[in-house]
Amino acid sequence: MADSDTQVELDAAALREEIARLEQRVVQAEERRRALIHIMGDLNESNRKLGEQRKAMLHILKDSHESNLKLGDSRKAMIHIMGDLRETTQEMERREQELREKQEQLVQTGKLATLGELTTGVAHELNNPLNNIGLFVGNVLDQMRLGAYDRESVVRELENALEQVQKATAIITHLRTFGRAAPVSLAAVDVDEVIERSLSLMQEQLRLRAIDVELDLCSDELIVLGNAIQLEQVFINLLTNARDALADSRAKTIEIATSREGELIRIHFADSGPGIPRELEQRVFDPFFTTKEVGTGTGLGLSITYSIVKEHGGSISVESGGPGARFMIELPVMTGPPPQEPLL
Repeated sequence: MADSDTQVELDAAALREEIARLEQRVVQAEERRRALIHIMGDLNESNRKLGEQRKAMLHILKDSHESNLKLGDSRKAMIHIMGDLRETTQEMERREQELREKQEQLVQTGKLATLGELTTGVAHELNNPLNNIGLFVGNVLDQMRLGAYDRESVVRELENALEQVQKATAIITHLRTFGRAAPVSLAAVDVDEVIERSLSLMQEQLRLRAIDVELDLCSDELIVLGNAIQLEQVFINLLTNARDALADSRAKTIEIATSREGELIRIHFADSGPGIPRELEQRVFDPFFTTKEVGTGTGLGLSITYSIVKEHGGSISVESGGPGARFMIELPVMTGPPPQEPLL
């Protein structure tokens, strides 16, 4: 009986242990279930976020595609604009070239017109060396005819004749150079020398009209980067205007003065004529504007002068406050070596 009770107690203890183990396993299973549920929740949240990120990425890709399409359209538009700009640039270059050619033609026309006016004076100027040549050669012929040949005297007379030939040749060469149509090349130019050459072409005309020229040239060397022939035309145009303005004046004087102020060379032209009315000061440089009678002036002289001075980086203006017509030209002093290529 005792053994039977002991066995029952052992079985009961074993049963309780089994129940405890089962309960422990149930608890562990519940904890795993809860952990799994928590993991599933996190997984669902991650899937939801991934879904949102995917939608955002799709939206970004769509925007990127639209941007690429817009960039493609913009690129096409830019290519079209660049094509139009290139055509416009070419057209502007063509028109600029045409304008330069017209300006060169205008300048050449002005030079030829000036040469026409200078012809009479130059003819008188050539008469002197030609007459002297005739005189010297005649002296040699007289000696030979009279049999009073003196070698030293003949050589002296022929040398004098040769000197006059050279003088006449220099005058003709100067005229040919001035009238020649050629590419406009830039070089170092002495302003005072150009003024003196201009006066050499005009001096006979001025002398025949009893016009005195008062020169006050700067003692310093005045060098500009420019074209000597064009600058000579500027000064001849101003001298021609002054000559015509002094036709009815009692006192006939032209004043020319040069100076340097810093990096600027100043050339002052003035005459003792009637002057320029104040209301016309701003119009005298307009093409075809003239105060002369019809048929006596083209109205191109001062316009061409203005263009040439501007091409040389300078300025020309009418000065007020004095008797007669007064002009001030300012040109930049040359700095550095002149360019090798001509300015076309």
